[in-house]
Amino acid sequence: MRNLAIPAQPGAASLDCVHPQYPAHWEADVVLADGGTAHVRPIRPDDADMLRAFYSRLSAESIYFRYFGPRPRLTDKDVVWFTNVDYDNRVALIATIGTEMVAVVRYDRVQPRDHAEVAFLVEDAHQGRGVASVLLEHLRAAARERGIKTFIADVLPGNHRMMNVLRQAGYTAQSQFEDGVVRMTLDLSSTETALEVRLAREHRAEARSIARLLTPQSVAVIGASREPGGIGQTVLRNLLAADFTGPVYPVHRHVRAVAGVRAYRSVSAIDGEVDLAVLAVPAEGVLELVGECAEKGVKGLVVLSSGFGETGPEGRARQEELVRIARAYGMRVVGPNCLGIANTDPAVRLNATLAATLPGRGRVGFFSQSGALGTALLQRVAQRGMGISTFVSAGNRADVSGNDLLQYWEEDPATDVILLYLESIGNPRKFARLARRISRSKPIVVVKSRGVPGGHRAPVLALPDTALSSLFAQAGVIRVDDLVQLFDVAQLLAHQPLPAGPRVGLVGNSDALTLLAQEACADAGLEPRPPVDLGPRAGAAEFAEALRRVLPEVDAAVAIYMPPIPGDSREVAEAIVEVARESGKPVLASFQGQLGMPPELRVTGGPGDECPRRGSIPSYPAPEEAVRALAHAVRYARWRRRPPGTVPVIEGIDTAAAREIVTTALAGAEEREIDATALLARYGIEVWPAHVVAGAEEAVAAAERIGWPVVVKSADPEDVRRAGTVRIGLTEPAGVRQAYADLAALLGPGTPLAVQRMAPQPSVPVVVGVTQDRYFGGVVTFGLGEVTARLLGDQAYRLAPLTSEDAAELVRSVRAAPLLFGEYGYQAVAVEALEDLLVRVGLLADALPEVARMDLDPVLVGASGIAVLGARAVLRPVTALRPDVGPRRLR
Repeated sequence: MRNLAIPAQPGAASLDCVHPQYPAHWEADVVLADGGTAHVRPIRPDDADMLRAFYSRLSAESIYFRYFGPRPRLTDKDVVWFTNVDYDNRVALIATIGTEMVAVVRYDRVQPRDHAEVAFLVEDAHQGRGVASVLLEHLRAAARERGIKTFIADVLPGNHRMMNVLRQAGYTAQSQFEDGVVRMTLDLSSTETALEVRLAREHRAEARSIARLLTPQSVAVIGASREPGGIGQTVLRNLLAADFTGPVYPVHRHVRAVAGVRAYRSVSAIDGEVDLAVLAVPAEGVLELVGECAEKGVKGLVVLSSGFGETGPEGRARQEELVRIARAYGMRVVGPNCLGIANTDPAVRLNATLAATLPGRGRVGFFSQSGALGTALLQRVAQRGMGISTFVSAGNRADVSGNDLLQYWEEDPATDVILLYLESIGNPRKFARLARRISRSKPIVVVKSRGVPGGHRAPVLALPDTALSSLFAQAGVIRVDDLVQLFDVAQLLAHQPLPAGPRVGLVGNSDALTLLAQEACADAGLEPRPPVDLGPRAGAAEFAEALRRVLPEVDAAVAIYMPPIPGDSREVAEAIVEVARESGKPVLASFQGQLGMPPELRVTGGPGDECPRRGSIPSYPAPEEAVRALAHAVRYARWRRRPPGTVPVIEGIDTAAAREIVTTALAGAEEREIDATALLARYGIEVWPAHVVAGAEEAVAAAERIGWPVVVKSADPEDVRRAGTVRIGLTEPAGVRQAYADLAALLGPGTPLAVQRMAPQPSVPVVVGVTQDRYFGGVVTFGLGEVTARLLGDQAYRLAPLTSEDAAELVRSVRAAPLLFGEYGYQAVAVEALEDLLVRVGLLADALPEVARMDLDPVLVGASGIAVLGARAVLRPVTALRPDVGPRRLR
């Protein structure tokens, strides 16, 4: 076995330099177009031997296209020149797989100084894998940091691959033919097309990397012993019991056979290829075995072993080394400390898990971060009679995450519904972006625990859990409270159509149960129609007639069948299924108290295929549980009908000037709090001036200057949240003097007071804010400024930037929103002006990550517009790249 020692790669989260001349974020693990992985980093002087070896594997054609002539070998002078760069005027990035260089891309600065010549060289065996395109993304990012705006490439006419890489990058490209060479000029300015290209490539690559894991042609179980109940033997027996369609290779150093299958002493001793390796050995032995798998050419790993990040610093270091070695050799890792993976596709039949009970074939993809819960979760799915398409238990989620599975399931024609049990979110902003897109076609149902296990590579979010719920809602994600609700909602979405509205019909043979269902509908915000009570002796004909009468007038129906004397219920079930099919509307049941997909209510493929198909009726033990699941579906369907919207382009916004304000304010400071008036003005937001005064007569003079009526208030921003710190409606000097005296006595002599123009009345006070979360990015907050709303924490959140639809939903998502629309005796206000303010604040939050926090408090919304009466901002330098910024990389 070759020496697998790999130079330690620095993390990409810090901007600190790990090399004297280039920053750490210039290094990255990347997923290639075929789903394999590689490492990208700048070239270094000690790469000389690696460069020579790389060059020796190139074909004469590749060399000719690069150098426009034969160049059979590199001289020592060439090697020194190519490996010694200054990381400014000359930069070269290489892609490595294992200990081998497989590609290099470089630029050399030319005149004018914001131009550079660029060239690629990819080893023949790795051409067509997307190596050049991902290297170009990283080289472009490095060049932009160094002030380069344009790449120039001279390409031979026959070098179609190179020309396609440049043309398909999404940047503005021009070309001209002269002296037998095509000169291509690439404008490196960011474009929407370039972003779309990058995200599309990321999507395809990550989806394929998961497909390689879930559709292996062969599996090795390393650590499969003869010990009954052992982890390795359990996985092996489950693979065999599922009748996996490819060869299964037990690996054990000391036995000749396990479970009647020939065993191999090592992975390298296996005769055939190995696509997937399942590791079930003590943690101390995992890293060596990963090296053997790399040598064998294994494409993916499932590490069941515990003893990694969940055990403390030593285990965490072992976990990071596991991921580093695996990615360096092109492998993705599920786990460690996980349950395994499964695929019910008849062409695969993979059960590489510790769960002996695997649900049948279905339309639900299921991701669980918890290994311990995984077996119980799969048992619950099977007990309900639901099926799954694929299952992944990520355990410590050291590499493969829920985001990767979202990319895969979006493309998977066998998956209609996505279930996620999350204990952490590794890249929250990316999750929100993916979920918002995927939820348009496939529902995503999530249980998110409030704690984060120690083994996870997970960020600590600065946002409260209520904010996470708001951001899930913005992305169309259905968040439920517990695992019971997760499966309740899943069995509805997987088998019934989405409701077109909130109207619900209730048909049953129990008056008490239908009334409970009616009350549950009202509590859930649905619109129940008067229940139809058929009486305890109702049979199939009565249920069919009632449902046919009710369904045309509603958007969904709940059928409740609870006979006083149990008997043959098949005819009633068949009637409910048939009427539901005819109507094309969702129908749920509480059918004899059964849970899941009872055989009587299933639509199947016929004898031998008992898995429920589309059109099957989900059943719930109690009508209230059916209604609760339906309410989630109604809200999701309403979100899906809403236009996705686009971020408005608003004229008059001067982001460059706003950035200059921030840069000047932060000069030499780690944090600074400022009055945000000037900053907001660059975004077309006027903050009404408040004139600080030192005495009653100064207050009168200020009032005379700005015009009556006026208010006298505390100038301390903290006092905005206190009742009684403002005197409004002052129309003459005596009133101002009295107000000044009252507040000075109330607040104390050291509290500054201010005079401000009186906003039109009546109005509703609201609070608009910005929070920068390192992982989510800019988040806009909104709530009413009433004391009660503040005390109850009645706030809502949306990820910046906001579409017009986001702003409208944000305003309406707080519980006190009716006060803005003329209810409870309030006058209706200019909600459109408030929504415009939220959009502008969202643009600022997205463009200026240095604005760590900003509060517009209070903002008065009246019948004719808004008045921002105060605004403060806390600025901090950006010390780390946001996870979704820059070229593609694995996190």
